[in-house]
Amino acid sequence: MENSLYDEILQEIFQKLPSSSCGVSLVCKRWLHLYRFSRTSLSLKLSSSHHPSLSSFLSHHPFLASLSLSLSPPLSLSPHLISLIASCSNLVSLSLSPAPLSLSSLLSLSTTLPRLTSLSITLPRPVFLNWVISFPSLKALSITLSSERRDFYDHWVNDEGQSQDFDEESEVGLGLEALSLVGVRSDDCGVGWLWKRCTKIKKLRLQSCEGIGVGGSYSSFVKCLKGLEEIELTTCRSVIHGILMELVQHCGSLNSLLVHDGGSREGLMQFLNECGSNVRKFDFRLPLDLGNEHLIAMAVNFRGLTTLRLQSCCLVTGEGLKAVAGAVGGLDELALVNCDVVEREPGLLATLGQQLRTLRKLDLSHNEMLLDKECISMLVSCANLVDLRVRGCKGLSGVTVASMLRSCKQLENVDIVNCVGIDSQAVELFVKNCSSLRRIQVEGSKVSDAARMWGAKKFIEFVV
Repeated sequence: MENSLYDEILQEIFQKLPSSSCGVSLVCKRWLHLYRFSRTSLSLKLSSSHHPSLSSFLSHHPFLASLSLSLSPPLSLSPHLISLIASCSNLVSLSLSPAPLSLSSLLSLSTTLPRLTSLSITLPRPVFLNWVISFPSLKALSITLSSERRDFYDHWVNDEGQSQDFDEESEVGLGLEALSLVGVRSDDCGVGWLWKRCTKIKKLRLQSCEGIGVGGSYSSFVKCLKGLEEIELTTCRSVIHGILMELVQHCGSLNSLLVHDGGSREGLMQFLNECGSNVRKFDFRLPLDLGNEHLIAMAVNFRGLTTLRLQSCCLVTGEGLKAVAGAVGGLDELALVNCDVVEREPGLLATLGQQLRTLRKLDLSHNEMLLDKECISMLVSCANLVDLRVRGCKGLSGVTVASMLRSCKQLENVDIVNCVGIDSQAVELFVKNCSSLRRIQVEGSKVSDAARMWGAKKFIEFVV
């Protein structure tokens, strides 16, 4: 049977297999060779002990399009390591962390990997971003600013010691559509150069940012918001109020807003009341900055909402959630992660289920005291669910799994990790009888041999 399959057919099969199916490479040398040739994406964690073998390893994967490399300290991005990465000439996506990258290394990569469309790196201070011009195909850029500082000339000379001549006054626009910045401070003067040239940004992510640069950075930043469709703000309390106000005034195309770990109660309220954008997705992790008044404003002004994700929002009560569910009948996704209102108000989930019958994705993870009765009371009304996550809900048992089988016949993805009351027998029953299941996340100790057999027969992926 093995010899009757052509190499091309085997490679196509391998490409369609989930990443957890690497066991096929153990069948024989031929399968190992074809499996490596079929891989287009790799994620590696590199330590000093593995460094010498990287060259040989990469040479066995000639068609890599995406490479993510995480270095364990004290390993650094040496010229030799950069040259090994550059040898993967088909790369379109590259992620390097957490070691800071020098300018000479960036220029080397831009020469050898001209087709890169996605780049994720760490940079030292001071901040110079003019090198971005050297990557003409770049669409997505992620930069983490390190606390490490290097001498000025470490950035601005190449391997031959020649100075790099970048045109500071060039008005050339960049093709970036997605930008992520981590750790920007108010005194980082180099960021303004980037804001000034980002005229096509559709997705912006800011994390742990105390500012957005100095000088003319703010006015340039505001211009970037005009065509923005998605924005994520995590741990940016010092700048979030100003950004929300600018979104109200200058952004009419926003459809997704994420705010985690630090918000502005007043700024968020003003945004919800005055925003002219048709925002369809809200994702908040705001223990002390989100209340019922925000949800009620959301219900009044965003009736086209399709996704609402709340995590650790302890000030929210059933009043606000019922207001949203009553006004937004077409909600597609709801997440109440570690929100004690789920445990605090009996009957709330039943009411939400009756009002949100079109729900396709439900996440109730990390509500440790959630009981079978409350969960089931919602599931009986959610016949259209394809994705259900109850990770860390330690009060649930096999009774909930049985209800999932009866009421949610379209389930494709389920997460029941750390649900101590759900045993291996319940998992086996679910895998055997859920006709639409494609992926289940559960502890390996709860996956019996019979469950694995049924999973293999029905092409179900186990994530353990």
